[in-house]
Amino acid sequence: MSEVQESVELATRRVTIPVTGMTCAACASRVQRGLERGAGVREAAVNFGTERATVQYEADVTDAAQLVELVRSAGYDARTEMVSLPVSGLEWAVSGEKLERELRAVAGVVSATVNLAAGEARAEVLPEVVTPEALDAAVRRAGYALSEAVAIADPVERERVARAQEYRTLLHRFWLAAAVGVVAMILSMPLMMEPSAMQRADLLDRLMMPLAHWTLGVFPVLGSLSAGMLRWLLLIMTTPVLLWSGRHFFRGAYSGLLHGTADMNTLIALGTGSAYAFSVVATAAPGLFTRAGLAPDVYYEAVAMIIALILLGKVLEARAKGRTSDAIRRLIGLQPKTARVLREGAEVDVDVADLAVGDIVIVRPGERVPVDGVVVRGRSAVDQSLLTGESLPVEKAEGDEVVGGSINGSGSFRFEATKVGRDTALAQIVRLVQDAQGAKAPIQRVADRIAGIFVPIVVGIALLAMAVWMLAGPEPRFVFAMVSFVTVLIIACPCALGLATPTAVMVGTGAAAERGVLFRGGDALEIARDLRVVVLDKTGTVTEGRPALVGVAMNAAAAGAAARDDGGQDAPAGGPPIDERTMLMLAASVERVSEHPLGAAVVAAADGRNIRTRDVADFESFGGRGISGVVDGRRVLIGNRALMEERGVDVDALAGRADEEAEAGRTPVYVTVDDVVRGLLLIADPVKATSAAAIAELQSLGIEVMMLTGDNARTAAAVARAVNVDEVIADVLPADKARVIRQLQEERGVRVAMVGDGINDAPALAQADIGIAIGTGTDVALEASDVTLVGGDLGGVVTAVLLSRRTMRVIRQNLFWAFFYNVVGIPIAAGVLYPFSGVLLSPVFASAAMALSSVSVVGNSLRLRTAIRSAA
Repeated sequence: MSEVQESVELATRRVTIPVTGMTCAACASRVQRGLERGAGVREAAVNFGTERATVQYEADVTDAAQLVELVRSAGYDARTEMVSLPVSGLEWAVSGEKLERELRAVAGVVSATVNLAAGEARAEVLPEVVTPEALDAAVRRAGYALSEAVAIADPVERERVARAQEYRTLLHRFWLAAAVGVVAMILSMPLMMEPSAMQRADLLDRLMMPLAHWTLGVFPVLGSLSAGMLRWLLLIMTTPVLLWSGRHFFRGAYSGLLHGTADMNTLIALGTGSAYAFSVVATAAPGLFTRAGLAPDVYYEAVAMIIALILLGKVLEARAKGRTSDAIRRLIGLQPKTARVLREGAEVDVDVADLAVGDIVIVRPGERVPVDGVVVRGRSAVDQSLLTGESLPVEKAEGDEVVGGSINGSGSFRFEATKVGRDTALAQIVRLVQDAQGAKAPIQRVADRIAGIFVPIVVGIALLAMAVWMLAGPEPRFVFAMVSFVTVLIIACPCALGLATPTAVMVGTGAAAERGVLFRGGDALEIARDLRVVVLDKTGTVTEGRPALVGVAMNAAAAGAAARDDGGQDAPAGGPPIDERTMLMLAASVERVSEHPLGAAVVAAADGRNIRTRDVADFESFGGRGISGVVDGRRVLIGNRALMEERGVDVDALAGRADEEAEAGRTPVYVTVDDVVRGLLLIADPVKATSAAAIAELQSLGIEVMMLTGDNARTAAAVARAVNVDEVIADVLPADKARVIRQLQEERGVRVAMVGDGINDAPALAQADIGIAIGTGTDVALEASDVTLVGGDLGGVVTAVLLSRRTMRVIRQNLFWAFFYNVVGIPIAAGVLYPFSGVLLSPVFASAAMALSSVSVVGNSLRLRTAIRSAA
C-alpha cells in the first residue's frame, strides 16, 4: 500500500504560476475554471491578491507548458523567464533532443531548445518554481555539464569565457593525443616491418613503409627492441590518451546507452575502444593469436592519432563556431558599461544596470547612448547604423527619441531615460536574435530525425562489413575485418548533419540583425525563401505615416492684381503682394494654434525653413473644414473649398490646380488673406524615399507586390503610381485585411507576406505566411509579426528575402556535402575498393576525413557572412 502511495505522490506535482493581466476577482475565477478543465489537473486555486495560480497535476498526463497554455487560452498570461545555459559537451552531440527532453521534464519548465552551434540550451521557466540546481541536475542526467561561465552575469563575458574554456580544454587534450600519436607511430615502425604486418598493410601503412625504413636507419636502437617490449611501451603511452583525451567519447557513449540513444560519441568510442581492446589482448596474451594462426598486431598508434585528429577537428570547429555568434556579441557590446547621470544637481557615473526610468542622462560627443529615452536638452547627430542599418546619422533635438547603443556625434545632449534593462530596444533585439538562433527551421528537424537513426545504421554497416571480411576476405581475415569495422565507425560523421542547419541559421540571423532585420525563428527564415506575393500596407509602410507639406501653389492672378495696384490702377482688396515665404508665415502662425494633423504639417514646414511665426488674434475653428485668425492686422482664412465658398471667397483661379492635386493624392488647402485667395498648401503623406527602389527590387526577384489600405481609392492609386506596385486594394476595413490575405493564399496557392506597422495590421500579419512589421510601428504589430524591420525601411524586406534564399542555399549545400561524404566515405571504409585496387582505408585517414567534414560545414556557413555583406 505504501508503494502505491509513493508512486501516486511521484506522479503528482504541484506548481505555482505567476499570472498577469488579472484586474478583479472575476478574472481569477475565470483562470481557475480554465485550469480545472485541463486534462490531468487535480486541483487549481487562483489568488487574485498574490496573482498566483497553484495547480496540482498528474505529471504523466500534463506538464507546465500545457498549464501555461491553459492560462493564456483564458485570456491572461503567465510570467515566465528565458534562461540561457552554457553547456559543456554539446560539441560532441548529434542533436539536442536528449537534453531538451530532460529539461522539459523539470517541473516549471515551459519549453526548452538546444543550439548545438552556440553550445547552449535556452529554457523558458516559471521563475518561482525552477531552481538552478534543478536545471543543473537535468543537464547532468542528459550526460552533459553546465559550463563554469554560467555564474557570470554579463552575457558577453559569459559567452566569451565559455568559448575560451571549451577551446582551451580541447586544445590541451589534442596536444597530448598528437604528441603521443607521433611518438607511437615512430615506435610502431619496427612492427610494420614484420612479415605479418606487410601482408595486412592498409593504405596508410603502405605510404608509411619508406618512412619506416628511414626511421630505423636514423634510430637503429629501435631495431634492437623486441616486438613485445614495443607493444608494452605503446600500451603505456596510449592509455592516458584514451582515458583523458578521449574520455568524453566514452562518457558520452555511456550516457547515450543509459538513455537509449546513440551519437558520434558512440561511433568513436566503439571504434577506438575496439582497436584498443584488440591491441591490449595482443599485447598481454599474444599466444592467443599465434595459436590461432594470427599475428598479434596492435593499433595503438591508430587509436592515438584517431583521437588527435578528431580533437583537431573539434578545435578548428570551436574556433569557427565562435565566429558564428560574432553578430550577437557585437550587438550586446553596443551598450556601454557606465552612464553619466544627473543626481542631486551633480554629474555622477553609474553602472548602466543601476539606471532607472526618469533619470536624466548626459551624453557627450563620441559617446554611446546607454539606454532609450527622450532628449530634453541639446541637439546632435546620432549614428544608429548598427541598430537600424541606416547609413547616415540622424539629427536629434529636444523631444526626439534616442535609442541605447547608438553613437553620438559632435554635439552634446541630455535625455530622460524611458526604457532601461530588459525593456530597451537593444535588449529586445538581442533577445529576438537569440531566440531566432536557438529556434529550429523545419529543414533542421528533418536532419535531426535522420541523425537520430544514423548511428544505429552505421553500426549495422560496420558489423556487416566485418562479417563479410570474416567470411570472404583474404588472410588474415580477422585483421582485415577489424580494420574495416573500426574504419567504418570512425569515418561516419553525424556531427556534420547536426551542424549543417544551426550554424547557417546563426550566421544568417546575426547578419540580418546587423542590417536591421530581425527574424523571430527558423520557420520565418525558411518560408521567406518561397515568398511569391508581398502585400504592403500604405500608411507608415510605403509612406512616412504622417502628413507633410509637399508643395505650395501661389495665385499668380492675385499677385498680378496687387502689382497693378502698385502702378496706380484699380486693384482688388487684399493689400500688397504676398510671396510664398510670407504666406507660409501667416498660415503657420494660425495653424500653430490649431491641433489638426494637417496644421502640424504646415507648422513643421515653416520651422524647417526657419520661418518665425507671429501671435494670432481672434482665432476661430470651423469644425474640421478650416480655421481663421488675425496676424499682424491681416485676416487669414485657411480651409477646404467648401469653407471658401461658404465665406464668399472666389477660388476659381486655383480650382483647376486644386482638382489636379487631389487627383494625384495630395490634399489642397486654400489660404486667403483679407478675403483674397493667395495660394494652395499641398499636403500629403509622402512616399518614403526608399519605397520605390525596394518595390522594384522585390519585383526583380519574381515577387508580386500589392498594396492593401483602408484609404480611399484615389489616394491609394496615386501612391501606387508613385511606387509602381502591381495591384491596389483600397477602402478595406481593418477587420477585412486578414480576410483579403486568406483569400490570396487560397486562390493563388502561394506564400504570402504582409508588411504593416499599425494595430489594424495585426490580424493580417498573423494570417500571412510571414508577417513583417515595421519597427517604428505599434507593439501590437510587432508581437504579431514573424520578422521586424528595425529601421522602417522597405529595403529590409528585400534583405530578408535575399538573406533567406542565401541561407537556405548554404543549408542545402551543407546537408548535401554531409550526406555525400557519408554515402561515399562509408563504402570505401568498408573496403569496396579492395577487390579492384588492393587498397584498404586506414582508420587514421578515416578520422582525418571525419574531422574535416565538420570543419567544412562550419566554414561553408561562415562564408555566408561574406555573401551577405557583399549583397548589402
